[in-house]
Amino acid sequence: SIVCLLSFLTVNEPDLLQCLDAPLLPQADCEASYPGKITDNMVCAGFLEGGKDSCQGDSGGPVVCNGELQGIVSWGDGCALPNTPGVYTKVCNYVDWIQETIASN
Repeated sequence: SIVCLLSFLTVNEPDLLQCLDAPLLPQADCEASYPGKITDNMVCAGFLEGGKDSCQGDSGGPVVCNGELQGIVSWGDGCALPNTPGVYTKVCNYVDWIQETIASN
């Protein structure tokens, strides 16, 4: 699996950048963790055994894999709980929109 760097500022320590190396999970694992809630615009990363994860208040942080932005911290069920990995917006599905928005501003 591909290991990515998740970065975020936490509510408890807003001046300290937190970083976590975490694997992207197969889409089947993501869908099994959140039946009926995962779309093609989402990707999961983290550890199915729990223990490490982004959390509430971390939304908007980047998920960088092999030097490329792959995701943005979005949501999850609790924090670092087993079988509930973090869910991230799949940035590649929004490249056209990002480029159009940048060009129009």
